[in-house]
Amino acid sequence: MKALRVIISGGGTGGHIFPALSIAGKLKEINPETEILFVGAEGRMEMEKVPAAGYRIIGLPVAGLQRNLSLSNLALPFKILKSLKMAGKIIDEFRPDIAVGVGGYASAPLLWCASRKKIPALIQEQNGYAGLTNKILGKHVGKICVAYEGMERFFPADKIVMTGNPIRAEIVPGTAEMKEEAARYYGLDPEKKHIFIVGGSLGSRTLNESMKKWISEGCPGGEGTEVLWQCGKYYKESIDRFAAEAGDKMRFIHHTDFIQRMDLAYAIADVVISRSGASSVSELCAAEKAVIFVPSPNVAEDHQTHNAMALVRKGAAKLVTDGQAPEKLMQTACALLKNEDECRQMEKNIAALARRDAADKIAREIYSLV
Repeated sequence: MKALRVIISGGGTGGHIFPALSIAGKLKEINPETEILFVGAEGRMEMEKVPAAGYRIIGLPVAGLQRNLSLSNLALPFKILKSLKMAGKIIDEFRPDIAVGVGGYASAPLLWCASRKKIPALIQEQNGYAGLTNKILGKHVGKICVAYEGMERFFPADKIVMTGNPIRAEIVPGTAEMKEEAARYYGLDPEKKHIFIVGGSLGSRTLNESMKKWISEGCPGGEGTEVLWQCGKYYKESIDRFAAEAGDKMRFIHHTDFIQRMDLAYAIADVVISRSGASSVSELCAAEKAVIFVPSPNVAEDHQTHNAMALVRKGAAKLVTDGQAPEKLMQTACALLKNEDECRQMEKNIAALARRDAADKIAREIYSLV
């Protein structure tokens, strides 16, 4: 296929950035001569992650509306106007064949300007509940690639294409060899059952507090179990202090701020506890894991609950609310771990929802629009 000039815009969280990088990688795989420019929001994590992946990125001063009363809201109209002007200039200079939006603040001015300049445009919506930016832009783009059913609530039905969310290529169902490697890599006992708790790169206060309470109580129900606990960079020092004070209670608990080999962590886990961001949900489907979701309440439109419930309704996951987690989470996880039949059924149900060719499908939609 011919080389394209592509702008990919959006970001703000890993849930936006990693799918964007996956789409870029697939386009470069199809034709290495394809030129890709990222457009992000100044000060957000894409300004670091995208260059680390080898792509050029330009930052816009755009920001989101603060839901509480804030002086920063007064500057927002000026930031939007400046971002629109910059987006128009970027398009004029780069001359893209297509603009791709992955959600987040930066996609709004870029896709708006692209549609006004008659540049083909496509949205990749990761969540089961569309964000405000994508809902507004949906009327102006040619295709909307989604990962959940029922998105006609938010977008014109004739523009929707079910593709799933692009994920890292290394996330696959765990093999016996991967489990052995995981045990060596993380210093785990391959003869024990394993719970993997993943709270994201910064960590999750709720998941960490739930673990601390369970450990302080002597890990009830956790006999014969090891826990791989990703506590996050933000909480690492406080968890280190807690672990030192907990002493022998921590002997089967392995805590770390960051998971370097997510494929191996998934492979050895019998049960996973996770937030339900779109990328996490898609990876867990591909890894075919029994999972308990604890949706974050601190996201727009409560979309993590919508993401989780799409799986819960199909018997592919369990849900414990953020408020219930300190009392119920580890009790639920230990009970599930002991019920092998339920675990196997959940693994079978979640595997049926996996879409491993999402990046390929999105790339094909990009070419069809161009």
